[in-house]
Amino acid sequence: MAGPVTPPPKLIDVARWLWIASACVGMLRFLEQLLDREMLVTEVRRQNPSMGQDQIDASVNSGVLFGLLIALALVVAYTRLANAMARGRNWARIMLTVLGGASVAFGLFRLVAWASGAAASLGVEMRPVDLAVTAVTTVLDAAAIVLMYRVSAHFRKRGAVDTASVPS
Repeated sequence: MAGPVTPPPKLIDVARWLWIASACVGMLRFLEQLLDREMLVTEVRRQNPSMGQDQIDASVNSGVLFGLLIALALVVAYTRLANAMARGRNWARIMLTVLGGASVAFGLFRLVAWASGAAASLGVEMRPVDLAVTAVTTVLDAAAIVLMYRVSAHFRKRGAVDTASVPS
């Protein structure tokens, strides 16, 4: 029988909400892109000029549905990982570190490519809203990573409880 559930330390709780906020901001940006039907139709038409309008519409509709499912799955996955991390699960902290580290690296790469003009010289258009979302999610992810490791004792204590409850 489990003992009373103790709330996570404040910094861990803040990290949890930063992970969830980052996932939601990313999802909202993705949804905004999915709702730009004209851009999606233009892209499908560019890639498949032989398709008829009915085929293009069907392709865009299925792409939007698939995109919505992926966006929802990612928010649920991040939320579950963040909640497991808040409960002291070190494996969740490691997973979030890997995912967040990749996100921070990619975000910094995008921002540097934009600032240096490399993106424009390669013909990559970066709209202001894309840059803002990249900057926000990069900061949220970096802050969440730092906060998770500021309270490492939370994970050691949880690990000791987990191993102590395993029967010999």
